[in-house]
Amino acid sequence: MRYATIGVWGANYYAQAGGVVFTTHDKDLFLPPDPENLERAWAACNDAGLELWSGREPLDQPRDLWLAERMVANRALTTALGPDRLQIDLTLVMAAHEFEHVWQERRTFRDGGADVHVARLRHIVESKSAADRPKDRLFLVTHMENLSQLMRGDDPSERE
Repeated sequence: MRYATIGVWGANYYAQAGGVVFTTHDKDLFLPPDPENLERAWAACNDAGLELWSGREPLDQPRDLWLAERMVANRALTTALGPDRLQIDLTLVMAAHEFEHVWQERRTFRDGGADVHVARLRHIVESKSAADRPKDRLFLVTHMENLSQLMRGDDPSERE
């Protein structure tokens, strides 16, 4: 399954290396507009015992290619819910960025023995700025100094 971790959850992979952690209530995975990939994501969530929702309703059954094609065509969000208020948003949209560009520049972190694909921090910050939601503006203003330092540390040209 192809995905890139984005949002505050993605930013935290960079923040941990910098000694900072940002608070978030959900986890965001950016998926390509590929129905077969979306089906694999749903299957992984199902295997993990997560409930899948679209909007305010449980995601229809069967969760097949036909349904995935419609979800992709509408760039519809799937939310996976689990115990202890776990919420994972499977999004097909990232403000200011297309999936393939984010995928090509992703970083891979090791977390609990697993590889986690994460969008570049620069892409996460640009997306939050472009989305221009109140919660994104607050996050950017509140953490501007830390984000700037972390982005400098993530620039490959500065590490060579």
